[in-house]
Amino acid sequence: MWGAAVKAVCGEYRIHNADVHLRDDCDVDDLVDVIEGSRVYIPAIYVINKIDQITLEELNVLCKLPHYCPVCAYHEWNLDGLVDMIWEYLDLLRIYTKPKGKLPDYNDPVVLPKTHCTVEDFCNRIHKGILKQFKYSLVWGTSTKHRPQKVGKEHTLEDEDIVQIIKKI
Repeated sequence: MWGAAVKAVCGEYRIHNADVHLRDDCDVDDLVDVIEGSRVYIPAIYVINKIDQITLEELNVLCKLPHYCPVCAYHEWNLDGLVDMIWEYLDLLRIYTKPKGKLPDYNDPVVLPKTHCTVEDFCNRIHKGILKQFKYSLVWGTSTKHRPQKVGKEHTLEDEDIVQIIKKI
């Protein structure tokens, strides 16, 4: 039944050869919106507050639903979970800087999108002129095999990596 509906909708828009992949629960209106390009779907997080006033069974049901984050602002329950969920949905990385001879600065990370997260993107985010003097960088974190590892500007960084830039003399 659903295949016939998809074929009929695609036929109305003169799409005769197509692979249609449906990933979420959707209906015919959603398919039309995607084909026409009239709607843009953005990710959302539903934050449910006052979870201290519901039963444990209701809380278990809420935790199984997608895009929901139960919190209690009064008791400060699950606020860290909400922050983690926001970072995950925004698809951003936190990259920490390490000046030579000092400890890493964990208070002010450089924030990069996951689509542009190379050492070159990191340098450009700090200052455009750094790449002219760039020699290599030392990286600590999950993106490297050794700690620290000497990498070039094309190295892809991961969340919470620590980067120290070495300049040409």
